[in-house]
Amino acid sequence: MADILIIEDEPMMRLGLKDNLEFEGYRIDLAVNGKEGYEKAIDGSYDLILLDVMLPELSGFEVCKKLRQNGNSTPVILLTARGEEIDKVLGLEIGADDYVTKPFSVRELIARIKALLRRVKTEDQGNTEDLEVRIGRLDIHFGNYTAADGDEEIKMSHKEFEILQYLYQHKNQLVSRYDLLENVWGYEEKPTTRTVDNFMVKLRQKVEANPNQPRIILTVHGAGYKLIY
Repeated sequence: MADILIIEDEPMMRLGLKDNLEFEGYRIDLAVNGKEGYEKAIDGSYDLILLDVMLPELSGFEVCKKLRQNGNSTPVILLTARGEEIDKVLGLEIGADDYVTKPFSVRELIARIKALLRRVKTEDQGNTEDLEVRIGRLDIHFGNYTAADGDEEIKMSHKEFEILQYLYQHKNQLVSRYDLLENVWGYEEKPTTRTVDNFMVKLRQKVEANPNQPRIILTVHGAGYKLIY
């Protein structure tokens, strides 16, 4: 069963989540602020992180951003009381995999957790062939989520690997923004297509020899993207 780190400063919420998830069979670790949560997330080995946005010391956004910048690709579900679209988009753009807006039902949260863990497991099983490919400047190992430009390791978020893998699986084909939203994010409540475009900018900076004149990840105006391979 999966190991889940809950980073939540509200005692009742923290313990309520712990009790419900342990009842489902998950192994739970707890952190009460952003700093402690970040340190545990970096040092520990978790299958998923439940991360409150409004935290003392470091906000959830800051924790997620620092994790991704340091190459940690553990799936993250944001817990937020905010409902504004800009906050949801920001969370996804800095590398979160999903978000749940408070107040939420425990059943909904557990369904999101199971769906995300199932998706990650499916990706791992799909990479049993230990697939390594070269895409642009990068040597990509989808099986263990590593990327390198020669001898230099290139840090990429879990979501960036997912997007690049989906493009590779559909190489030389048109992939619409909605294809990516449906198959990579997979939400009933989807982020905006602008989120996809922002991720493509980041990927081009890592893949392309000249991101301003892309030759690998091409934009098909008004339609989507195409990975040339």
